[in-house]
Amino acid sequence: MSNATKLRKLMQRPGIVRTVGAHDALSAKLIERAGFDAIWASGFGISASLKCIPDGSFLTMTEQLDATRNMVEAAGIPVIADCDTGFGNALNVMRMVQDYEKAGIAGICIEDNVFPKRCSFYAGARRDLVSADEHAGKVRAAKSAQSSPDFLVIARTEALIAGWGRDEALKRAEAYADAGADAVLIHSKSPTFDELRAVSQQWSGRVPLVVVPTIFGAVTAEELERHNFKIVIFANQVIRTAIKAMRDTLDVLKKEGRAEAVGDRMVALQEVYDLVGVTQMEEDERRFLPVGAEKITAIIAAAGFEKHLLPLTQDKPKCLLDIKGKTILERQVATLNEVNIKNIAVVRGYQKDKIALPNLRYYDNDRYEETGELASIFCAEPELTGRCLLLYSDIIFETGILHKLL
Repeated sequence: MSNATKLRKLMQRPGIVRTVGAHDALSAKLIERAGFDAIWASGFGISASLKCIPDGSFLTMTEQLDATRNMVEAAGIPVIADCDTGFGNALNVMRMVQDYEKAGIAGICIEDNVFPKRCSFYAGARRDLVSADEHAGKVRAAKSAQSSPDFLVIARTEALIAGWGRDEALKRAEAYADAGADAVLIHSKSPTFDELRAVSQQWSGRVPLVVVPTIFGAVTAEELERHNFKIVIFANQVIRTAIKAMRDTLDVLKKEGRAEAVGDRMVALQEVYDLVGVTQMEEDERRFLPVGAEKITAIIAAAGFEKHLLPLTQDKPKCLLDIKGKTILERQVATLNEVNIKNIAVVRGYQKDKIALPNLRYYDNDRYEETGELASIFCAEPELTGRCLLLYSDIIFETGILHKLL
């Protein structure tokens, strides 16, 4: 079933369609996981997250489409795209609809602001609207360009935002419904729901109403449904709370200077892996990668201390002896990486704190003075699954040796 068909079915069922604004693929995935019906690809959010610029028609259609396509690919629920003024005139709108529909986007919303638009809530921004006839022409063009009858075109009027009054807003909404809009969004920045409540009572009901309760945030979805709104869009709450969470985390990190200070604010790494599909990737690796690409673990025994190497090892373990600008351990890791062995564990002992190369796993044999290599290897017992390569820490070798072994 196409995303457009999914959205149509949501429109046909009883109840309000609960939609939340996303600014990237990850936020879209989280919206889906939270159980919402649909995603709003927010122009405000995409502008902020992609380029850190105002919502003022600065992004190209390609930039907004790419960001919205990422949301479609990440989530399995319908995505409605905020397309501002349609990226041009009615002919540009036709091209836009064709490209957005091909990307699997379920619907679009176009507004009657002049180009370049300004976010509805920017204080002091000049408010000019195109004529109702011009915007109705864009709506007709959008409907003529769509290939699926289920693709949704929402016509948005900014008449209330511009201060042109309720009568003008309703007049424009009727004109856009006449032009074939599947739904209309009469936007408002009133601090209470009273303005849109009155609008809903006067609306003819010819097509469904869409509402964005950003400023009048106390109204509930249930109350909106009682007043005949079919789609509610919580447009920018996700990005705004994300900004607060990031800022608070950065403040703590700067103050405390240690990662664990923000531990209670973070999800576990495993949750991130789950969100982005690491389990599926691993399953695909097992199914499709050649046998030669199987996971191999290298265990480097680097715990021991040998007196005959003094004074070279007076202040460092032998694996950290320098050989032409690189330590033995660095050379071993690089050679292992060349043959695609990335899963490397090191057993430390003598001067263990000196061994701290990144991207390796470490195990400690604190009894290194009274035990041997076998005891060190068993310190890394969790690694002894599948194929394992055991190495001494004082040997430099070439990739050819590894190819023969493997």
